[in-house]
Amino acid sequence: MKEQVRIKNRRASFEYYLLEKFIAGIVLTGTEIKSIRQGKASLSEAFCVFNQDELFIREMHIAEYKFGTHNNHEPKRDRKLLLNARELKKLRTKFNEKGLAIIPVLMFINEKGLAKVEIALAKGKHHYDKRESLKKKDMKREIDRHTNN
Repeated sequence: MKEQVRIKNRRASFEYYLLEKFIAGIVLTGTEIKSIRQGKASLSEAFCVFNQDELFIREMHIAEYKFGTHNNHEPKRDRKLLLNARELKKLRTKFNEKGLAIIPVLMFINEKGLAKVEIALAKGKHHYDKRESLKKKDMKREIDRHTNN
């Protein structure tokens, strides 16, 4: 069995309230998909923006392919996301609301071997909300520690 590629944006749930999630395809070059299959990508600084009626992901880092030649890709280029028209329209209207952002949460390779990105419509957390998240995480860790002993 092949090992699964699952690249997470760990800071997403800490920095944002994730309101609604979508699965999108992503347009990649040959060396980019090879780097992703090796797990050499990062979503930590990535975000999504609209350009005309298309959705693009920015600041997603995909390391250059080790065996790539002069055809190797640029690590932080904008990459087009593939969603159907209904989903794009829904995202566009919600995105225009105040304080909402579209961020990538997870990148994975599906059973057909295609790279997919799970994106979320998100609302930024305030500083006190982040402290609350840390408290909940610490309490859960403490409870887990006591139940396992």
